[in-house]
Amino acid sequence: MSTTSKIEWTEQTWNPAVGCTKISPGCKNCYAETMARRLQAMGAPGYERGFELQLLPQRLDEPAKRKKPTTYFVNSMSDLFHDRIPDAYIEQVFATIARTPQHTYQVLTKRAARLARFFRTRAVPPNAWLGVSVENRKHGVPRIDHLREVPARIRFLSVEPLIEDVGQLDLTGIHWVIVGGESGPKARPMKLEWLESVRLQCEAQKSAFFFKQWGGWGVDGKRRAKSANGRLLNGRIWDEMPSSLVDVA
Repeated sequence: MSTTSKIEWTEQTWNPAVGCTKISPGCKNCYAETMARRLQAMGAPGYERGFELQLLPQRLDEPAKRKKPTTYFVNSMSDLFHDRIPDAYIEQVFATIARTPQHTYQVLTKRAARLARFFRTRAVPPNAWLGVSVENRKHGVPRIDHLREVPARIRFLSVEPLIEDVGQLDLTGIHWVIVGGESGPKARPMKLEWLESVRLQCEAQKSAFFFKQWGGWGVDGKRRAKSANGRLLNGRIWDEMPSSLVDVA
């Protein structure tokens, strides 16, 4: 179902599939897995098998029922490019996206190579923003090159959870970068210098920068509860969107 989101950079979530499997260190403390287990315990529809991958075709038409222009995060509880989701089903998801141009859709994946292969022979709807996760150098940074192959109007990175210094980034063709620390009881710390390095590279290369959260650790390197200062960096909230630096009309 489509639900209002607490994620700072979107408005609604739309999950035509749920469930996933871990493929890289960024998945270690997956918030979606924890949430799926809670929803299973509550008897929520679609989570009868917990975090096991499931296609939910009955949800495919949900965005078409909403006329108000809305920003949707697609498959917040899964990965649309998981190797067990058939191409034909992904095509149905993007068919819904294409026929609801009043909405904006944000699609984020860790399966960047499949994302690039899928769109070699298919057009990207102009209202689809495509992104990849970049949590570290070994697994995350190489995804950027795959994303760059995709002719999307907006390409973005989710540098979350940022679990190490990701080094020098080539942000050519990348319009938006979201950065965040890990949350939850097993959260790994994020260092200020890692975060600042990404921010300064965004500034230098003209990519919009959005700081989502410190997560379970503060700038002082100490564990803490999430607070009103959880998004402050250098005394301000960084919430640039790609539309502020890129013509997306």
